[in-house]
Amino acid sequence: MNDLYNSQTFYDGLVYHGLIVPTAVPGTFGRGEIFEDVVNRFNDLVNRLAADDGAEVYFFPPVIDRKIMEKVHYLETFPHLCGSVHSYFGTSAASAQELASCADEGGEWGQLLKQTEVVLSPAACYPVYPTLKGTLPSEGRLVTVLNWVFRHEPSQEPTRLQSFRMREFIRVGTAEQVVPWRDMWLQRGLTLLHDLQLPASSDVASDPFFGRGGKMRALSQKDQKLKFEILVPVISATEPTAVCSFNYHQDHFASAFDIFASDGSVAHSACMGFGMERIAMALFKTHGFDIAQWPYKVRQLLWP
Repeated sequence: MNDLYNSQTFYDGLVYHGLIVPTAVPGTFGRGEIFEDVVNRFNDLVNRLAADDGAEVYFFPPVIDRKIMEKVHYLETFPHLCGSVHSYFGTSAASAQELASCADEGGEWGQLLKQTEVVLSPAACYPVYPTLKGTLPSEGRLVTVLNWVFRHEPSQEPTRLQSFRMREFIRVGTAEQVVPWRDMWLQRGLTLLHDLQLPASSDVASDPFFGRGGKMRALSQKDQKLKFEILVPVISATEPTAVCSFNYHQDHFASAFDIFASDGSVAHSACMGFGMERIAMALFKTHGFDIAQWPYKVRQLLWP
């Protein structure tokens, strides 16, 4: 294996330089001060880039109403990625002791818990759609969020996290409004990453749908060019890492949440998102672990 793109070597370098903090569970490492500074500086750069767009700024917790996941049929397409929140609902000392004893003995104590009304958010845009119910103004709506996302993909590979942040913009309106907007952001995102001197490229992509039926969904998604990604070599030269995605949902979410365009038709939606941890890792991979040694123009953009 070419050591330039050795996943373990890169991970060890991130740890050695204090950029990430190892934990016992794969894909859940902590972030050091410098790593977080890079994430925050990139987020500030996105803010400056989109300052004139007029996006509404929302903030949501990392959990959402489980009915949202049910309405969009997430468990039909991504059951392998979901994370449900369970808690103890017992009232007796005996049942509480049973739970504690099971945990102390290393048993499967989750079977003594029950599902709550919330799940871990699988996509940063999901909590936005229920808030848009009703008829949109003629210009549609544009919302931006920076949300924590969970996907059950435990891996030792440093760019594949179970819990991570997405900076997203969500555009809802007519197809004629949202598709050109999505395509505009694809070019804008490429330009932004090239300005940061990252070897970025774009390609048609598909989501990791579940099972054999998922393969057909993925082919259809690619054929219709509903999803694009921006890719940067981080742990592989031949299979670069997706650091941004650009998605056209057609009327999938609007149908689920009763969102209508001003002409009364079912609205369409699109979203674009930067994977914040992946952007940071792409910068460290490309420019090195010491931010003081990064190219002057890159530093000027991130630390103006």
